Amino acid sequence: MKGLVIYDSAYGNTEKIAQVVGSTIGSREEVSVLKVSDLRIDQLTDLDVLIIGSPTQRFRPTPGISNMLNAIPLNSLKGVKVAAFDTRLTLSEINRTAVLAFFVRLSGDSAYAAKHIANQLKKKGAQLIIPTEGFFVEGMEGPLLQGELERASDWAKHITKEI
Repeated sequence: MKGLVIYDSAYGNTEKIAQVVGSTIGSREEVSVLKVSDLRIDQLTDLDVLIIGSPTQRFRPTPGISNMLNAIPLNSLKGVKVAAFDTRLTLSEINRTAVLAFFVRLSGDSAYAAKHIANQLKKKGAQLIIPTEGFFVEGMEGPLLQGELERASDWAKHITKEI
């Protein structure tokens, strides 16, 4: 199996999730975990599984993840199994700001980075094998809420069943 976990991280929280997901899915020989800024597009070839994660910023993935997704040629991920995750605020944090709460209620899952990532990957020909997932941080900078790394490992175990 050849797998790749790509992430971007502003405060280290998304990186921690990516590392747990990568180590749960396979050995370092089987699965690479790369920050998006270290990725070359040619590393997206001959993959069995691709997992991408980003913090949610302004209801979207980071510019680094968005630019990388835009650079992937159409249909170049045909046959690749994919999954997407993000890090995000809890609903109680979101509800502290009326405008933010309004947009999240209005947009639903589309208010988070993972949904955008999954949609872009499907447009490139990939097969989404598991629902997107959001992992919660405390405040804008984190840390991750207690139990989120364990949840990430459990989510990754579901991915391994689909590979």
